[in-house]
Amino acid sequence: MMSLADLYVAQPFWIWLAIGVLLLAVEAMFSTEWLLWPAVSAGVVAVMTAAGVRLGLPGEVAVFAVLTVIATLLSRRLISKANPDGPDINDRDSRLVGQRARVVETFVSGRGRVFISGAEWPAEIVGEAPVEGQDVVVIRVNGSLLTVQSPV
Repeated sequence: MMSLADLYVAQPFWIWLAIGVLLLAVEAMFSTEWLLWPAVSAGVVAVMTAAGVRLGLPGEVAVFAVLTVIATLLSRRLISKANPDGPDINDRDSRLVGQRARVVETFVSGRGRVFISGAEWPAEIVGEAPVEGQDVVVIRVNGSLLTVQSPV
């Protein structure tokens, strides 16, 4: 049976392609955005080795690392230019601020439950307590507790 080192010597393309696909699969599962550019960089190194550019393992790892750092920094810069004031698209909680939620459990002593973004959340109310079924607006998120108020 062929070892991994033998496979790398014979066809480094497949090793780098497998690394890229694995990183991309983990990125798709968790949507972190941190593994997208390493996956692309591994794909570039795979294409480079398939084209016959053989730098040896240390050289290929160096190219992979440099491409990953450059692509990640450029993407961060592009994202900050494209969305300078907006929240991080991966921060679900901060995107809830300003959104309407529906009261699903009556507020007792200032605490109740609301439905927003496909899930029920515990909430505390600022001001007058709404009745079940009424809409409220999220004004703050503290962990899993939403602070809401009746819409103005």
